Amino acid sequence: MTRQLSVYILATASFAVLSTTGCTTKNYVRNQTTPIIQKTGELENQTAENNRQIHNVDESAQAGIKQAQASADTANRNAQNASTAAGQANTAANDVAHRADSLDSLVKGLDNYKQIGDVSVNFGFDKSVLTAEDRQQLDSFAAQLGSDMSYILEVTGGTDSTGPAQYNYDLSNRRADAVVQYMVTKYSIPAHRFYLIGIGKDQAVASNDTREGRARNRRVEVQLLTNMGNDQPSQASAQKPAPQQPSVTTGTSTPNDNVE
Repeated sequence: MTRQLSVYILATASFAVLSTTGCTTKNYVRNQTTPIIQKTGELENQTAENNRQIHNVDESAQAGIKQAQASADTANRNAQNASTAAGQANTAANDVAHRADSLDSLVKGLDNYKQIGDVSVNFGFDKSVLTAEDRQQLDSFAAQLGSDMSYILEVTGGTDSTGPAQYNYDLSNRRADAVVQYMVTKYSIPAHRFYLIGIGKDQAVASNDTREGRARNRRVEVQLLTNMGNDQPSQASAQKPAPQQPSVTTGTSTPNDNVE
C-alpha cells in the first residue's frame, strides 16, 4: 500500500512538473515571437509607406517633365514668332522705296512738302539698336500721324566723326533702318512713305571735339512732312508742330574711340 501510494505521489508530481514546464515553454515562445511579429508588421507598414512616397515622387517627376516640355514648346513658339516678326521688319525696311545718297537728291523730291513735326533719337557708340526711351519717343511722334494719307517721313541717320567714312555711312543707314523697322512693324506704316538717307559723319549737329558733341551726332532724325499742294488740310497738319523732343543718349564714347 505504501509502495502504491509512493508511485501515485511520484506520478502526480511528475505531471505537475510537466504541466509547469509546458506552460513555461509556451510563455517563452510567446515572449520570443511577439516582438518578431510586431517588427514584421512595422516593416510591412514602412514598406507600404515607402511605396507610396516613391509613387508620389514619380507622379511629381512626371508632372515636372510635362511642365518643362510645355514651357519648352511655348519658348520655341515664341522664338519662332519673334524670328518671323524680325524677318517681316527686315523685309519692310528693305522694301523702303526711297533711299537717297545725299541730302541734295532727297530735297529735290520733297519740294512740295513742308515739315509739321520731328523727333530725334540717339544711339550708343557703334550701336544701331533702339532703347526703351527711343521707342517711347517714337511712339509719341507716331501719335501725330493719325489717319492722314498725305504725309511722308524723312529719316536721316548720322554718326560722329570717329572711324572710316564708309563704315560710318553703313552704320548711319543701319540706325535709320532700325527706326523704320520699329515704326513699320508697330504702326503698320506703308514702307513707301519713308525717305531714308544715311549721311554718316556729314552734317554734324554738334562739335565732334567733345564727348557730348559726338553723342549728339550719333542720331536718327525723323521729319513729318505733308504735301503743301493738298487742298484739304490733313489731320497731321491741323495740329501744331510738335516741340523738339530732347535727345536721348544711350551710350558714351571716349576720345580713344577708333570706330564709329
